[in-house]
Amino acid sequence: MKLLLRWLLLSSALMLLAQWDHGVQVNSFGAAMIAALVLGLLNAFVRPLLILLTLPVTVLTLGLFLFIINAFTFQMASGLLDGFHVRSFWDALLGSVVYSLWGLVIDAALEYIFGGRRTRAND
Repeated sequence: MKLLLRWLLLSSALMLLAQWDHGVQVNSFGAAMIAALVLGLLNAFVRPLLILLTLPVTVLTLGLFLFIINAFTFQMASGLLDGFHVRSFWDALLGSVVYSLWGLVIDAALEYIFGGRRTRAND
């Protein structure tokens, strides 16, 4: 239930991002759902590999290169999908930062909603 709700909320965040940033285009809510799924899969499988391969650069830039990796994965998702388009690298950078911040807020809210109901029997 929590995963499904997170997916729907992240899809909605992607739709809001497309309304706010004209460099990010999402054709429909269905396209936003697919884009959120692809972004999640890229962040789970491709992003760790990119972080490992660029570790020296990331260390030299004190972690700021992670923003470039996030923008790259955001733009990669755009290249893989028809209903999701990012116009430029700078739009991908801004979009990935805003989308990540909304993801943090969504995760915190869901943790508060679903994590606050723990009882002694669940431990």
